[in-house]
Amino acid sequence: MSFLLRDTELKGISMKISAFTFIKNGQILGYPFIQSIQSVLPIVDEFVINVGESEDNTLEIVKSINDPKIRIVVSKWNDVMKNKGFVYGQQKMISHYNCSGDWAFYVEGDEVYHEKDLAKIQSSMEMYFGDSRVEALAFKFKHFYGNGNSFLDSPGWYRSEARIIKNSLRTYAPDGLFWLVLNSNKKSRYPRAKLIDVNCYHYGWVRSEAEMNLKSSKVQKYWGKEPVKIDYTQIDQSIIKKFTGTHPEIMNSWLPKSYGLYKADSSYQLSKKQKKHRLMIKLERLLKIDLSKKHYKLVK
Repeated sequence: MSFLLRDTELKGISMKISAFTFIKNGQILGYPFIQSIQSVLPIVDEFVINVGESEDNTLEIVKSINDPKIRIVVSKWNDVMKNKGFVYGQQKMISHYNCSGDWAFYVEGDEVYHEKDLAKIQSSMEMYFGDSRVEALAFKFKHFYGNGNSFLDSPGWYRSEARIIKNSLRTYAPDGLFWLVLNSNKKSRYPRAKLIDVNCYHYGWVRSEAEMNLKSSKVQKYWGKEPVKIDYTQIDQSIIKKFTGTHPEIMNSWLPKSYGLYKADSSYQLSKKQKKHRLMIKLERLLKIDLSKKHYKLVK
């Protein structure tokens, strides 16, 4: 039982928190999935981990955490599903639908939470547990890129996303990123979410290029695409910003030893989409608005 549950019981609130994730080939693809899981274990009552049949020791590594809160589900991915990444949605739903808590906290295998923010996450779940206006909690995102000193800030990279949702809702996931709430069997909508002043630290683009290219070779098929070669230097330098904060302590041994801002290829030619994002950034500054995509309806 988490200290969140004990604290809420003292206040006459009975609330159970589930966390969940899915992972496949986490070891060979360079995911910090152990750090991801361990970063939120202190504030949840159970953690459901859907481990896909892998080519490495992912399952054994998850088992080695040896925490009584963890419940493992082993699955086989549907390799004939090659439509818009829906297999990711399937795997997300397998783990989510095994959750038994009042809140369900989705943690992707390359997302980590800072120990300084756990109390705020706890108190937010407690605060909005009985608020029918709020169906989900969204967090701000730090997309680290190339190294631990650099992150991306662009409307082309989602700046916030819902990551905790009330488990009493009828929801499904069209892909691994977001939820839709079913109002009826035919109509769905984004969940109503409160944006919490907490960062989700996203490290997927910090792992080595070799690991990212191996990932591309193994997962692009789920979008009906051929693998694409990933070269971190092929990006708009203007959206790479210096990170001046601290990383979650649990990530210190995982992060590559590097210094300074990540440098893109100075001769790189922007794509049409990146030129559009530059224009959107100018509009954001002019109008003082955020034009990044949001998969939730903000509750103010």
